[in-house]
Amino acid sequence: LPICSSSGKASTLPAPLRAAIEAEAEAMAGEKQVKKAVKKGTKQPVRLYAKGLILGYKRSKSNCYANCTLLKIDGVRTKEDTQFYLGKRVAYVYKAKKEVKNSKFRVMWGKIRRPHGNSGTVRAKFAKNIPPKAFGAPCRIMLYPSSI
Repeated sequence: LPICSSSGKASTLPAPLRAAIEAEAEAMAGEKQVKKAVKKGTKQPVRLYAKGLILGYKRSKSNCYANCTLLKIDGVRTKEDTQFYLGKRVAYVYKAKKEVKNSKFRVMWGKIRRPHGNSGTVRAKFAKNIPPKAFGAPCRIMLYPSSI
């Protein structure tokens, strides 16, 4: 089931996102009969980002490129699936000891630049280089800016 954008072209959504949209459409079709049984105010929070993992820096055998970070996105297994995520914003959220503006949480922002290899890994560039303590840590791939 191709999903059309406003321009009329079929978009190339990754398989997990396409399956979620189709499941939601089917649920909405069946929801019309059961609408009265649902209570108000019992909604669960919705996650508006894709989960990812920081793998490390782009590197060769002896050189290390700290300005280019490799990320693995959950559910993305091919180079074609990465096309949807190119240009999306990435947030690495971490906890610091010192409280700033009434919060101990801090964020480092980056942007997905291009695929890396054929297995769904992507390269990202952050405003400041990611510290090595972040390798293996989760990150959030925001679903904006949208290209569909």
